[in-house]
Amino acid sequence: GILTPHPSHQLCHLLRSNRHDNFRVNGGPFLPDRDQIMAGLFSKQAALYAASRPTYPKDLFAKLAALTPRHGLAWDVGTGSGQAAIGVAEHYDSVVATDVSAEQLQHAAPHPKVRYLHTPDATSGEVLVAAQGGVDLITVAEAAHWFDLPAFYGVARRVLRRPGGVIAVWGYNYRISPVEDMMMRFFRTTVPYWDPRALHAMDGYVNLPFPFEDIGLGREGGPISLDMEHEMSFQGLVGMLSSWSAVTTAKQQGVDLLSEPVVKEMEQEWGGPSLVRTVAFKAFLLAGTPRVE
Repeated sequence: GILTPHPSHQLCHLLRSNRHDNFRVNGGPFLPDRDQIMAGLFSKQAALYAASRPTYPKDLFAKLAALTPRHGLAWDVGTGSGQAAIGVAEHYDSVVATDVSAEQLQHAAPHPKVRYLHTPDATSGEVLVAAQGGVDLITVAEAAHWFDLPAFYGVARRVLRRPGGVIAVWGYNYRISPVEDMMMRFFRTTVPYWDPRALHAMDGYVNLPFPFEDIGLGREGGPISLDMEHEMSFQGLVGMLSSWSAVTTAKQQGVDLLSEPVVKEMEQEWGGPSLVRTVAFKAFLLAGTPRVE
């Protein structure tokens, strides 16, 4: 169903109140070294990110592939350690996977159809993919909110195949079933340390600009919701939380958000350190095709 705006307006207000004056969440100007900031946030815990983040459901990639008439070239932007690129590669002949973090790419899973490339920002992959002809699918998993969106969307419109090219962006946040209450309490402690651009992810992308034609799989202002089931150990949960950029930022400022007492309390609520639980991440998706101009 269509994802409704997140009920926790107080949290979103807190995040907005922590915005730096030089940041603009809705695609406006950012600090000059914004991509270096993004790379730094995720480089410091690259190995942890690769090991602890959930994989995306296979049927998501099958649905996206069904939307494009051709399956030649795909571009996975902000690929991180390649979680989405590997899924896309099951349906496309070739995948170019780019990221601003060289450290993340060092932990990416190899695949014969995937070419991983380090780029200084999200838009500089344009030259790499344009040289190979029209792009059938662009994917951005858990990263679009970090981009200079007007610049990136301009690139997407230029490189996508006309007609038939599709762009899909998706993400997930702290909403994990059946431990929503525990996650909400922990999330509250992280609020002062989030980069302002993370607000879009916390809002479930309901306010993320997405100026593309609706193709029935989420639209601007109305992302569709997806459940991503994942078998997770307690150590896996702590690892995932440790990979959050806000937790890294807090640690840089001398604040340990995952102190021993906090972890002990979570462990008890989880059901013990050895329990593996089936959890569902509440993901959100927008997909579209370039509008006819």
